[in-house]
Amino acid sequence: MRRAAMFCVAFLLVCGCTSVTAATPSAPPVVRVWPPFDTKRARPDRGLVVRAQGGTLSQVLVYQAGEPVPGRLDGSRTTWRTDWTLKPATEYTVTATATREGAPATVAMGRVRTRAVDTTFQVARITPLPGETVGVGMPVIIDFDTPVSDRAAVEEALEVRASAPVEGAWRWLSDTRVAYRPRRFWTPRQQVTVTAHLAGVRAGDGLYGATDTTFAFTVGRRQTSTIDTRTHQMVVTRDGRVAQRLAISAGMATTVEYTTTSGWHLTMDKGNPVRMISPGREEGDPGYYDLMIDHAVRISDSGEYVHAKDNVWAQGRANVSHGCVNARPDQAAWFYATSLRGDPVLITGTDRPLEWHNGWGFWQLPWEKWRQGSALLGKGADNVLVPRG
Repeated sequence: MRRAAMFCVAFLLVCGCTSVTAATPSAPPVVRVWPPFDTKRARPDRGLVVRAQGGTLSQVLVYQAGEPVPGRLDGSRTTWRTDWTLKPATEYTVTATATREGAPATVAMGRVRTRAVDTTFQVARITPLPGETVGVGMPVIIDFDTPVSDRAAVEEALEVRASAPVEGAWRWLSDTRVAYRPRRFWTPRQQVTVTAHLAGVRAGDGLYGATDTTFAFTVGRRQTSTIDTRTHQMVVTRDGRVAQRLAISAGMATTVEYTTTSGWHLTMDKGNPVRMISPGREEGDPGYYDLMIDHAVRISDSGEYVHAKDNVWAQGRANVSHGCVNARPDQAAWFYATSLRGDPVLITGTDRPLEWHNGWGFWQLPWEKWRQGSALLGKGADNVLVPRG
C-alpha cells in the first residue's frame, strides 16, 4: 500500500523557531504540522504530517470538504501521516491533540491548502465493470488517459481489497495500462474493491492525478473448462463437479493462424452472433470465409472463440476448424449462457502456445515472472490483500 512520501523536514526551522528548550514536567507538549498552517500552495504529492514533541498524539482529525482524510500513527504515537496524497487545489482542516502525563494537553487547529496543477491524468477505463460478476481468473485492468513516467508512484496508489486475504501483484503492460492478478485464482463468491488513489500523485514532470476512482466487482462461482484437442473433448467443471461434457472440433493446424493455441485462456466477452472473417485473405482467395457464428465466447485476441457449429460429424473425432473450438449448437448455447468473463479455459494438445499478452493470457506467466512487471519489485512492496473492514 502506498503511503504519502516521507520527507525529512526541519520542523523548527520551517516554523520560524531557532531553538527549543527541553520540556519541563509541567510544560505542555508541542504539535508540529507539515505543511505549516496557512500554507496556500502545498505540494499535493507530499501528503500531510503531524508530529508531537514532548508527548504523544492522542487524536488527529483531518477533513476535506467535511469528509475525513485517512491516515495513521506510527508505533511511538508521535507521528501521524496521511495514507495517500492530497487533492490539488484543495483546503484541509487539521485538529491535533497531544498529551503527556502531568502536563496540560495541547490542541493545534488550522488549515492547509494545496496548489493547483496544470496537467492532470486520470483513469480512462476499468476492467471489470463496476458491479460485474466475474470468473475466478478475472484480471483487474486499469487504463489511464495519459502516459505516466513514474510508474512506481502510480502503482503505490492502487489499492485492492478483498473479502478474504489473497496475494496479488500489478504488472505494467504499457505506459497507460496496468493489470493486476492474484497469485492463484480468486476465492469464489467474494467482493473485491479497487481504489486508484490518484488525486495528487505525481506521475511525471508536472503531471498529477486529478481524481480518485473506486469500483467493486463480485467473484462468482468457480467454473473452469479443459479442452483436449487430441481427444476432441471439453469438460466444464463448476465448484469441483462436472457440469457439462462437450464433443468439440479444434483448429485444423494447416497454418499457424488455423492452429488453436494451448495454455490458460480466459473468457473475455461473447456475442450471438459474431461475424468471423478469414485472417489475411480477401474475397475470392482460397479458404476465404465471412460468416455469422452463433453463441461465440471469445478466449483470445487472435480470433479464438468457443462457439456453435453444426458439424457433428467432426466434433469428438477430428480437428477441422480455422482455429476456434466449436461444439454442437445446443451445448455451445449452454456454454454461452453459463460463462462469465474471467472463467479459465485450459487448452492442451497443440504445438502453438498462447502468448501471455494475447488477450488475457496472463495466467501463462509463472507467478515470479508476472511480478517482474511490477514497478515496485525490490522496494519492499506488500502485495498481500487485507480483508475489508
